[in-house]
Amino acid sequence: MANLADEYGTDVEIYIKALTTTIHADTPTGAPAGLHDLLEQLGLERHEYPTGELLYIWHTVPDHLDSDEQKRLANRAIPALLLAGYTVNCNPEVFDEALYQQAVHRLRAPAARPAPQQPAPASSPSRSAPARRTP
Repeated sequence: MANLADEYGTDVEIYIKALTTTIHADTPTGAPAGLHDLLEQLGLERHEYPTGELLYIWHTVPDHLDSDEQKRLANRAIPALLLAGYTVNCNPEVFDEALYQQAVHRLRAPAARPAPQQPAPASSPSRSAPARRTP
């Protein structure tokens, strides 16, 4: 089994497996558990071979999704992986610029909205306020 992430020196290689329609996400041998967890959080399914000895781990988009949804899921994962500090390469037959830009926009949108402002708690002034005089 070839591991493209090992071959190309990236953290994640996204591509369509030869002779199939399955989108794979390869991670390098010995990749941190956090990377595998993030891929699963992003909707990819984890696979291991051989089971128990853990020599090779890869992820795929779920088979039950139609091809457009599979491509959308793969492209939505890229900005999140990049923001987490991982190097990602996506094969041109999977990569879709518009889907990628939508995912980037969606990640930035919450940061662009200002947080609700809470009124500042009343504090005592640092110097005493002048006494009021009544006329």
